[in-house]
Amino acid sequence: MEILSSRIMLHPRDFDRSVAFYRDALGLHPMREFGERGSRGVVFFLGGGYLEITDRQVEPPAPSTELWLQVRDVHQAERELRAAGVPITESAVEKPWGLIELRAPDPDGLMLILVEVPASHPLRRDNRKPV
Repeated sequence: MEILSSRIMLHPRDFDRSVAFYRDALGLHPMREFGERGSRGVVFFLGGGYLEITDRQVEPPAPSTELWLQVRDVHQAERELRAAGVPITESAVEKPWGLIELRAPDPDGLMLILVEVPASHPLRRDNRKPV
């Protein structure tokens, strides 16, 4: 199987509130918007993939579901989130595994993990053997 693209889909309780959160508080840029009342959606660019928010309401996300977002500077991201009034569950801190992580919930309680990968971290190295 060849995966050509990826997209995470969220079905929030309040469509407009969630679109505003991801657009304004997180600064995501819309790729496209579609539909009308009852079947609206916004697709945001999300690094190498996409985040789609629809107005089809379902149950809130399970506590075991988290969204991992790599950023260049997690301390700057924390300042921006705080300025936007986003509650921070856990301030930016270096974890035992070497990543600098911050935790903040989206409006429906989906936990966002903003991650900075330090230059010395193994994720910055390509360990594949040359062919």
